[in-house]
Amino acid sequence: MLAFILRRLIQAMIVMVTVAFIAFMLFQYVGDPVTNLLGQDATPQQREQLRADLGLDQPFVVQFGKFIGNAAQGEFGLSLRQGRKVSSLIAERFPATLELAAVAAVLGLAVGIPLGVYAALRRGTFMSQVVMTGSLLGVSLPNFLIGILLILIFAVTFKWLPSFGRGDVVTLGWFSTGVLTADGLKHLFLPAFTLSLFPMTLVLRLVRSEMLEVLRTDYIKFARARGLPDRRVYFGHALKNTLVPVITIAGLQLGSIIAFAIVTETVFQWPGMGLLFIQAVQFADIPVMAAYLCLIALIFVIINLVVDLLYFAVDPRLRIERGAAGH
Repeated sequence: MLAFILRRLIQAMIVMVTVAFIAFMLFQYVGDPVTNLLGQDATPQQREQLRADLGLDQPFVVQFGKFIGNAAQGEFGLSLRQGRKVSSLIAERFPATLELAAVAAVLGLAVGIPLGVYAALRRGTFMSQVVMTGSLLGVSLPNFLIGILLILIFAVTFKWLPSFGRGDVVTLGWFSTGVLTADGLKHLFLPAFTLSLFPMTLVLRLVRSEMLEVLRTDYIKFARARGLPDRRVYFGHALKNTLVPVITIAGLQLGSIIAFAIVTETVFQWPGMGLLFIQAVQFADIPVMAAYLCLIALIFVIINLVVDLLYFAVDPRLRIERGAAGH
């Protein structure tokens, strides 16, 4: 187990160094930070002085080494658009994105798993066909179109829910959340549901297909032959073995939700990292873009490590196989 974790940590470090190198290349080949900071009317002396102050006159290896060191401490310099520390901007926006992604992930699992089980156990019924048809729409329609349709129905036509912003929030230390306020929940529902629709339908279809496959196995037939009640067969045996691939998809989808919340945050003007990244791209704000890239890579690496560890907790066959391989 320890060797497995160490291997994964080494792989994670290699991935992070690679992503850091790509992010560092943004500073080298995308835009000119000196021109962005000083403008076109700066004198050559001012440009040279600023390049020296930023360390841009040093060799490539030295610059990359300093970038790695600063990135490890969460420092990516100043935003070219706002003139503030990038770490402060990320700290302000990250709670909003994390809250949106967490609620979307909970919605996706809380709705997707039960509907997938229902569609498998009631295969061929009218309601099962309705559920599967709805899942096709959820997989096929893009997020921005779903968001616009929800705004049109619930915000413009019926005026039940707000169409933009985050609403009232409560600050708990460094973290801010709107889940604890009625206004915050109203603002959160539409973007969270929009963001959850794709992972929800993906989990639904995966649970259904895996459940149907597991129900055909010999140990399920043996459990029924022993006279076990259907509830225990379905939820005590079949569903538990269905959850192994679901954990993989759910983990990767959580990273994808955080990384690709850009569209949803833009549609609903949600003040998270995605909206900050879009604004940074429009202005060629390289420090913010590099910080976003490194942070998203770190989130994916952590999620993949957690998913691998959860495999051992859910599927005992993996522990037995690794133990046999070790001997």
